[in-house]
Amino acid sequence: MEARAHAGHPEELRLWLRMLTCTQLIERDLRSHLREQFETTLPRFDLMAQLERKPEGLRMSELSRRMMVTGGNVTGVTDQLEKEGLVERVTDEDDRRAFRVQLTAKGRQEFHAMAQAHEEWVVAALGGLAPEEIRTLHQLLGKVKRHYLELETT
Repeated sequence: MEARAHAGHPEELRLWLRMLTCTQLIERDLRSHLREQFETTLPRFDLMAQLERKPEGLRMSELSRRMMVTGGNVTGVTDQLEKEGLVERVTDEDDRRAFRVQLTAKGRQEFHAMAQAHEEWVVAALGGLAPEEIRTLHQLLGKVKRHYLELETT
């Protein structure tokens, strides 16, 4: 991505391409590790991460919104995980016509192992930065996020 930019481009564009390149490199590494060590995919990991945060489960529409993917994508991943006994669909107490997706005990156990490894991989990926650089970068990206969210509301 960065190769597209040159000194004549605005610094903001070059920064965006650098962030995108870093994200893609790290994500590629995470996908590879998940596949090799857990025989799973990043979308499956992401769906399980959403469910881990909500033990009572989430409706499919909420999963789709949180993961920023289509309902069809969520359904496909959920079907696979359900066949493997990692998630289950349960009737929604608030709306008996709907259901929620929850991690099973097996799913929770497998997710915790993946999450621990995932954390280690991310820490290693960003290990070239000193702690104060990480804090500074986190603060600066927070500032970018706040600015962008302000632009969205105007």
